[in-house]
Amino acid sequence: MENASSSVIEARPSTGMPQEEAPRVEAARRPGASRQAIASAQVFLGGACYGAMATTYKLAYAAGFTSSQVVAGQAWLALSFFAIAVLLGMMRGRRIVRLGAAQTLKLMGLGVLTCTTSILYCYAMSVLPAPVALTLLFQFTWIGLVIQMISTRRAPRACEIAAAVIILAGTAFASGLYNAELDSLNPAGIACALGAAVSCALFVTLSGKVQAPCSSAQRGLMVMAGAAALSLVACPDFFASSAPIQEFAPYAAVAGLFGMFCPVILFGLGAPHLSSGLSTIMAAAELPMGLLISMIALGVPLGIVEWTGVAAILAGVVIAQLPNLMPSRRDEKQSEAKRSRTS
Repeated sequence: MENASSSVIEARPSTGMPQEEAPRVEAARRPGASRQAIASAQVFLGGACYGAMATTYKLAYAAGFTSSQVVAGQAWLALSFFAIAVLLGMMRGRRIVRLGAAQTLKLMGLGVLTCTTSILYCYAMSVLPAPVALTLLFQFTWIGLVIQMISTRRAPRACEIAAAVIILAGTAFASGLYNAELDSLNPAGIACALGAAVSCALFVTLSGKVQAPCSSAQRGLMVMAGAAALSLVACPDFFASSAPIQEFAPYAAVAGLFGMFCPVILFGLGAPHLSSGLSTIMAAAELPMGLLISMIALGVPLGIVEWTGVAAILAGVVIAQLPNLMPSRRDEKQSEAKRSRTS
């Protein structure tokens, strides 16, 4: 598949196409570039789904529910969503694929990572100013580049480094860190926020590495089984708690859908086609979407500084995609060589 995706479809001279149009047509027909663009959009949307989490957490806290209840609720609701998806697939004739023990444990390990991110980030938000917690979480952008360097022994591209720096600078303005009180910050909260950044980067990275010969629904079910198991460690009395199901269900459903269900599917589809560093950069869509949702749902005002930060984050995402938007020198040389052979 890799050879097929990397090949360049040659424009035939018999079509009467002007010779100067050939490079653009060949670049547009490159299956590899097209697939990577789709994968980038999938990871970008997966990161955008995370944007709903901060507002959902705040609304749940305001309703009297604890962070551990929210984490456990979202894990078990996401598990239920995937179970329903698997059952619907079976009703349509899709068979369950038998997975080996090692493969199952790897998928459950992904669930442990995404649940760990939720646990650590929820605690950090409860003891740190929200801008500080959010800025520390967004360190996953450059942590992903470090993971990429370690795993591939290759330095990241200049555009990836530039994108990470611009995104981090934009985060400081978009999150309101520039205007936050930084005195007497809770050390445990700082450690948890940074831990959440590491686990988030690992989840996005390993989502592209841990594959399974089964449907996305079955894969997600295994991932959420690991998350649900860990959530009971954070909230062991979840099923025995006195939280009213009817009042709690909406928060857990939204958190489970946008915090675990959709990201697990989208990262599982897109991350295998991207590098670790590019995946974490594309996931930076979380903050702009989170600010937009908080403005709509909570009435949080956003000034020119915050919007400037959002623009910087989106600019960083575009910079990271420049190699996909512009044909490489290698592609241009191949196009010239083919034109010379056909002339």
